[in-house]
Amino acid sequence: MLGFILQRLWQAAIVVIAMSALVFCGVYAVGNPIDVLISPDATQDIRAAVIAQYGLDQPLWRQYFAFLGRLIEGDFGRSLVYSMPVSQLILTRLPATLELTLAAVLFASLVGIPIGMYAGYRPHSLISRAIMAISILGFSVPTFWFGLMLIMVFAVQCGCMPAGGRGETVSLFGVDFSFLTGDGLAHLVLPALNLALFKFSLMIRLARAGTRELMLSDTVKFARAAGLSEFTVLSRHVLRLISIPLVTVFGLELGSTLAFAVVTETIFSWPGLGKLIIDSITSLDRPVMVAYLMLVAFLFIVINLIVDLTYALLDPRLRKGRA
Repeated sequence: MLGFILQRLWQAAIVVIAMSALVFCGVYAVGNPIDVLISPDATQDIRAAVIAQYGLDQPLWRQYFAFLGRLIEGDFGRSLVYSMPVSQLILTRLPATLELTLAAVLFASLVGIPIGMYAGYRPHSLISRAIMAISILGFSVPTFWFGLMLIMVFAVQCGCMPAGGRGETVSLFGVDFSFLTGDGLAHLVLPALNLALFKFSLMIRLARAGTRELMLSDTVKFARAAGLSEFTVLSRHVLRLISIPLVTVFGLELGSTLAFAVVTETIFSWPGLGKLIIDSITSLDRPVMVAYLMLVAFLFIVINLIVDLTYALLDPRLRKGRA
């Protein structure tokens, strides 16, 4: 098991270095932030001084190695627009995005998997057909349109839910949380539902397909022959056997939801990383753009590492290197 963990950590380190080079070169090849930061009427001397101040007069490879050295120390530089450390700027927005992402993915998993298992257990029932129809709508409806419909129905017409914002928060261990207050929880519901739509449909279809296949397997037949109840068969055997693909999807969707929550945060005015990265792209705030992309890449790597370790716990063959 230790060798398996060390191998995955080594692979993760290589991927982080490769991603840092790709992200840095990709962002720094697009546009010139000096054109945004400096007035067109500025003299050449002022322009040259600002360029030298930010190190933009250095060759790209030298800028990258300077960035890599700061990255190892946990320093992403200073924002060109906000004039504050990028790490501090991101940390002020990250809790809101993490809260929204976790709420959406947990809802999609905790509700979608049991519903999908029921649809696979009773595939020909009317309820199962209705569940599959809902899942098809979840794949087909655009996220922005569904978000606007949620606002129009529940905020405008019914008036029972707030249309946007994060609402009242409570600080716990120095981090602000919305779900700990009634007002904050009310503000969280609609954006979380909007963000969970696609993931919810995906979990339903995966759980249904796995359950329907396993219900015809010898494992289930032997479990039934042993006198186990249907609930025990589903919870102890079927759920465990379909858990590996579900864990994979959960990990990947958690990362993608965190990375691509921009649309939902924009529609519901959620003060997370989405608004920050949009403003940074508009103003060519390179340090913030690089830090955001590196954070997303790092989160994907960490999530995949956790998924691999979870695989090893679920399947002993992986720990012994036979699969």
